Amino acid sequence: MKQEIDHIHQQVMNVARKDFTQLKKDITVEEALKAIRKEELGEKIVYFYVVDKNDVLVGVLPTRRLLGAQPDQKLSDIMVSNVVALPATSTVLDACELFVIHKFLAFPVVDEKHRIVGIVDVGFFTDEVFDIAEKEHLNELFETIGFHVSQVRDATTVKAFRFRFPWLMATITGGTVAAFLAGAFEMTIAKSIILAFFLTLVLGLGESVATQSMAVTIQKLRHARPTLGWYLRMFVHEIGTALMLGAASGFLVAVVILFWKGALITAFSVGVSILLAICSACLLGLSIPTLLHKFDLDPKISSGPVTLALADIFTLLFYFGVAALIL
Repeated sequence: MKQEIDHIHQQVMNVARKDFTQLKKDITVEEALKAIRKEELGEKIVYFYVVDKNDVLVGVLPTRRLLGAQPDQKLSDIMVSNVVALPATSTVLDACELFVIHKFLAFPVVDEKHRIVGIVDVGFFTDEVFDIAEKEHLNELFETIGFHVSQVRDATTVKAFRFRFPWLMATITGGTVAAFLAGAFEMTIAKSIILAFFLTLVLGLGESVATQSMAVTIQKLRHARPTLGWYLRMFVHEIGTALMLGAASGFLVAVVILFWKGALITAFSVGVSILLAICSACLLGLSIPTLLHKFDLDPKISSGPVTLALADIFTLLFYFGVAALIL
């Protein structure tokens, strides 16, 4: 940040714009467009705000929805009634948090009677507070705002602990489940002690591939909106990569086992399980950050523990499951 942290605690009304447009809810789209043409619009119109006869905010109307509606439709029929607004007593930090949570481009600022007194848009944060160079990358912008918000909110060690420890519970849970799985396959390990020799290697492969896939996915999520089509394209790409990585890694480890111990069946079992484990790790590295991003959770902080814990569990299931079937 270029400005002092104290800047983020000032009243949001100090930075709110006053060039907003409000329209009566009972007028038609055609009447609204005529009224808009007569007004001096602000430079950054994104939303139009709908009010009742007492100028109380009752809805918001995105520009695209207004232009795409039929001329005789009433604004009350096409507006979005669930309006997220900032009280006039809010701070800039409160506004930051709303941008991070909802990813809207602007929010109305309202008084105690829910009448609009100003507008705060995301352009303020790019121009005045965070100096983001590539303003067209909105997801990256919201992540950057989120980082600065957490930097302010989590200023103490106690707050940092409360924020991060719940996600570490995923690692603890995953490790506990993995331990139980290993215990459940004691008889399988007893059939071939070689399985115990390569357990750490196989877990490390799964975690490494999951981490790589997760890092690539998080990077792509900064510049893309995760839709079903986007996910399917990424899925096809990742499964192709996973098959090649799994086949190559599984073959190399199998060759090592074959030449070291001469155990053909065990070498085949470990090779197949590595292929399956790496495929699942790749898909987890894609799916977990995408799912967290979809629910407005921070994939950079929460993806790692969840993805690695699940990768360990699936790796052990494939490793011991395949061995139990083959040996």
